[in-house]
Amino acid sequence: MEFPKNFVWGTATAAYQIEGAWNEDGKGLSIWDEFAHTPGKIRNGETGDRACDHYHRYKEDIKLMKQLGYPAYRLSISWPRIIPDGTGKVNQAGIDFYKKLLTDLRKAGIAPYITLYHWDLPLELQKAGGWYNRKTAEAFARYATIAAQAFGKLPEAWITLNEPWIATVCGHILGTHAPGHKNITKLFTVAHNLLLAHGMAVQAIKKELPQAKVGITNALQMVDDVRRDRQGNHVERADAIFNRLWLDPIYKKEYPSSIKHLVNMLNGSNILPGDLEIIGTPIDFLGINNYSRTIVKPMPFPLQNFQSVRARYDGAGFTNMDWEIYPEGMYRLLMRISRDYGNPPVYITENGIAIKEPAERITIGKQKVISDTARIAYIRDYLTAVWRAVQDGVDVRGYFIWSFMDNLEWAEGTEKTFGLVSVDFSNSDLPRTPKRSAFWYQDVIKHNGF
Repeated sequence: MEFPKNFVWGTATAAYQIEGAWNEDGKGLSIWDEFAHTPGKIRNGETGDRACDHYHRYKEDIKLMKQLGYPAYRLSISWPRIIPDGTGKVNQAGIDFYKKLLTDLRKAGIAPYITLYHWDLPLELQKAGGWYNRKTAEAFARYATIAAQAFGKLPEAWITLNEPWIATVCGHILGTHAPGHKNITKLFTVAHNLLLAHGMAVQAIKKELPQAKVGITNALQMVDDVRRDRQGNHVERADAIFNRLWLDPIYKKEYPSSIKHLVNMLNGSNILPGDLEIIGTPIDFLGINNYSRTIVKPMPFPLQNFQSVRARYDGAGFTNMDWEIYPEGMYRLLMRISRDYGNPPVYITENGIAIKEPAERITIGKQKVISDTARIAYIRDYLTAVWRAVQDGVDVRGYFIWSFMDNLEWAEGTEKTFGLVSVDFSNSDLPRTPKRSAFWYQDVIKHNGF
């Protein structure tokens, strides 16, 4: 099962989840700093104050990536590390850190794919309205300009936003992520301002670096009815909110027809002439994060006429995040994106699994490593789905495993482990040890398949 020549293989992380150094070298506070410091928000009272301490140990982590033979790495830049209050003076120490990180990755033969926003909004911008305020989009465009000027050709590609759907729903409707709000009527206001920020950032980066490859990463998943083979308005509504809301404005310069009346009713005054032209600024690729699918049942509510449910079909397993293991969903999703949006270049920018790490250890080289065969099986099955889509004509350019190493899994703390590399958070030295899956993935990369 061989992948196309020049297929990109990599791993991924995010700044807040691994860097630590939350208040060092001029970094400003982010909404996640405040959220994590609020009792009860993160499992076991954990925070990202230290996380994996990558800020101080990035050289060690790059060395390990190189040893494992991982040729690409998706990372995020912390906005408040670059511009502490989001709008004012640039923090040169932050610029210098990322320049060193990107330069060292290049020297190690690792191509950096950078994400400008992975949810860590500067706290001062939140105080001014955050993503309810379209001025945040304008501030993001300035940040993108500064990043483009500072980092130039060091990044292999630029990703504007990571999973704006999660930032919207978990951060502003469910309240499980920063800033912890619960206001469903603001769904489309937050969504529009995030999409506007994306479009403005694409224009800003392209103005500074016309040859740069720029895209966005969306969390996308197939939506199915709990009754399996049935469809309905609730399935269409769920699909529109989970998927098309984040794709139609970018590729078609319009909101999905099935929810356009809701967008206009709840956010019409915030959509200015020309906004959708900005949002629809051409991009070079689409990043897709996919782990599972969503199963819904109908509900008698005017806005959210559906409810997500947990259902077990055909003996499917569930991850430690309680997500259904459904690799067929990856294939279906890729085929659907190709069909509906003109077969754009696609990268799988996240895919992976949190498992209860087994006690079993095996010896590889001189190390005793976690024998995470369930992770290997999951990745193999999802990669098989990606390969099938490629065989059927989908333009998939690369695949990034979430995650390079165990980290702070947002509100779940460090209990939910996604890493190919183990991090022992019970040890103050935070030792890194590759798991069995890390070596399996090394072999996949070596053979460009399996």
